[in-house]
Amino acid sequence: MSAAELTPPEAARWAARAGLLLPAERHAAVAATANHIRSLVEVLRGLDFADTPPAPVYRAAQEKHDAAV
Repeated sequence: MSAAELTPPEAARWAARAGLLLPAERHAAVAATANHIRSLVEVLRGLDFADTPPAPVYRAAQEKHDAAV
């Protein structure tokens, strides 16, 4: 386990800080889910979107409709 991964006791502590009642049997599942989400976010942060225009520029009416996939 890397230092960046959330452990089950840490998941319980963070849940308590947020005011959430987390049963003991859920600690490991919540930690695993949080670690999975964190790994996905790291992948997304690594993507290069330099040529992608910002969302307000997009106009659905200007899309070309074709059957190519």
